[in-house]
Amino acid sequence: MIHKGAIVLGVLIGAAAGVLLAPEKGSATRSQLKKEGKDIKNQLSSDLIEVKDDLSKVASSGKETLKQEIKDMASKTSYKTEQAITFLEKQLAILKEKNKTLQQTS
Repeated sequence: MIHKGAIVLGVLIGAAAGVLLAPEKGSATRSQLKKEGKDIKNQLSSDLIEVKDDLSKVASSGKETLKQEIKDMASKTSYKTEQAITFLEKQLAILKEKNKTLQQTS
C-alpha cells in the first residue's frame, strides 16, 4: 500500500517536471497539466479503491480470526469448567464419605 503512494507521488512529480520544463506555450502547458492532473486523479482514485478493498479484506479476515479465537477460547474455557466441576464433584464425594463416617461414630 505504501509503495503505491510512493509510485503515484513519483509519477506526479515526474509529470509536473516534464510538463513545466518542456518548451511549449503557456496554454499548451496548462492543457497538459490538466490532462496529467486528471490522469493522476483517476489513478489515485483507483489506488484508493484498491487500498480500501484490501483493508476490507484484512478487516474481514481479522474478524473471522477473532471469531475463531473466541470460539477456541470458549471451548477451552468449557473444558476447564468441566475439569473444575469434576474436581469439585470428587471433593464433594470425599466430604460426603467423611460426613457419613462422622455420623456413624456419633
